[in-house]
Amino acid sequence: MSDEQDTSGSISEDNTEEIQSIDPAEAYADEMLSKMSLHEKVCQLFIVTPEAATGYSVVTEAGDASKQAIIDYPVCGYIYFAQNLSSQDQTRTMLANVKQYGMEANGIPFFTAVDEEGGLVARCADKLGTTAFLPMYNYREEGENTAYNNAYTIAADIKGLGFNLDFAPVADTWSNSANTVIGTRAYSTDYNEAAVLVAAATKGFNDGGVVSCIKHFPGHGDTNEDSHRSAAYIHKPLADLINEDYLPFIAGIEADTGMVMVGHLYLTETDIESEADRVPASLSYKVITGELRQRLGYNGVVITDSLAMGAISNYYSSGEAVKLSIMAGADIMLMPADFKSAVATLEDAVKNGEISEERIDESVRRILILKYNRLIKE
Repeated sequence: MSDEQDTSGSISEDNTEEIQSIDPAEAYADEMLSKMSLHEKVCQLFIVTPEAATGYSVVTEAGDASKQAIIDYPVCGYIYFAQNLSSQDQTRTMLANVKQYGMEANGIPFFTAVDEEGGLVARCADKLGTTAFLPMYNYREEGENTAYNNAYTIAADIKGLGFNLDFAPVADTWSNSANTVIGTRAYSTDYNEAAVLVAAATKGFNDGGVVSCIKHFPGHGDTNEDSHRSAAYIHKPLADLINEDYLPFIAGIEADTGMVMVGHLYLTETDIESEADRVPASLSYKVITGELRQRLGYNGVVITDSLAMGAISNYYSSGEAVKLSIMAGADIMLMPADFKSAVATLEDAVKNGEISEERIDESVRRILILKYNRLIKE
């Protein structure tokens, strides 16, 4: 017998290390991406209302129309509002069905989202009788344990109904007393205190079983205007944003938020947007890619605030808004005013070379990795 070892068919130590180093979430994302058509990829970049998908005026159940809507437009998920919620049993059945339809359509978990901040914005507490809270600002003196516990309770409650994504916590700091759109929805008027409380709340939402989403980058707490109705402006130099408004967002990112929502906020005094190329943060490459991704180092999922809000819909078509958002570095477009037109516009932009399919893949990959880590692995 030869003294030499027969290594045919064996796995080397180097190859073993390589196999072990493959991240399962990345492997899942690569596998799913390889199976997806352009239409499926583009649809995965949208979270919309069930009404936008089905064409019904009010949706309170998920039946054949919902199933067909998801087959035709296999979106990332749906967002639900008070009008969709009648009872706890009705909500559980509706959400269970729509998640099943999503998996049947393309094998990808489906986001069922809600705005449940506690206090002033609490669809489930108001309509379904889940645990009610005062606005989060009222608990600021009770510290991070209360911020965590409140968020954990909200998350556990809504997870029990079938929600898996909560657009909370608010990471804006209520630094302008004239600001009414944020106000007591914020955790504090102090940037450092807000950072501590937002980090605790982010962990609470995550531990409670839903994907968290801190909002509204780069900070909506110092505006006079309400971006739901019209353009809103931040009149602060970049250095102040970095040293103040960014702090709660940095804390939320470090606490492993699932998403960051970017607001429709115009930066008027910074050196990152000139008068000629100024667009709201949600459509700005310099804000999303330059500030959020590069300066803050965030490589997770970025979602826009609702593109049906006046700050966008009064000035841009749905197609224009989604193209700018994607080119800016956003991953998910929330509620464009004309959803199906937005999908068609984005597909056309890829087909005509205006946006590369690799750019679409980049965002879909982030979404798939998040869904694997938060909805499959756990």
